[in-house]
Amino acid sequence: MTSQRARDRLVMRLREEGIRDLRVLDVIRKLPRHLFIDEALASRAYEDTALPIGHGQTISQPWIVARMTEALLEGGVPQRVLEVGTGSGYQAAVLAALVPQVFTVERIEELLRQARRRFRQMKIENIRSRHDDGALGWPAEAPFDAIILTAAGEVVPQELLAQLRPAGVLLAPVGPAGQQQLVRMRAGDDGTETEVLGPVSFVPLLGGLA
Repeated sequence: MTSQRARDRLVMRLREEGIRDLRVLDVIRKLPRHLFIDEALASRAYEDTALPIGHGQTISQPWIVARMTEALLEGGVPQRVLEVGTGSGYQAAVLAALVPQVFTVERIEELLRQARRRFRQMKIENIRSRHDDGALGWPAEAPFDAIILTAAGEVVPQELLAQLRPAGVLLAPVGPAGQQQLVRMRAGDDGTETEVLGPVSFVPLLGGLA
């Protein structure tokens, strides 16, 4: 079901599950998530669940997308955000509705090609994308006000932390499968401050190109 009623029910559930930022909820309500998944799964687009997108990857559960976006905005709206792991393009599209510039890196070329097609179809013009190893970030465009990872590593790559602007925020799932935690790291004069936001479950952060 892709009706507005289904989207409204999803937003209601997200509010019940603790999402408070009205800007984020409004974007989730308006953004057509069914366009980011295979047509065969469109009837499940507005369930609060992760869904397969091929190549061993998933489109994240809407609650996770909403929570990570909310956590990114809590200290103010960042001007330039780097996303590591474009996937379906859904998280990038949510961010693009809320921040001026989104840079997104994807290691799987076919997924990136599909995401770019969706961005064009939806006339989203403030996303720049790159086929590369996401763990390396996008050094030529650094520094970023915020960085968001949509795959989990045992640790956050130092290459990414180095591309964060002073006082910038990095959000990432960290840890082995079954033990991952969403962390928010802030870059300060005295080093990096880390805050644990709660348990999550993400696909692993892999290096190289595919």
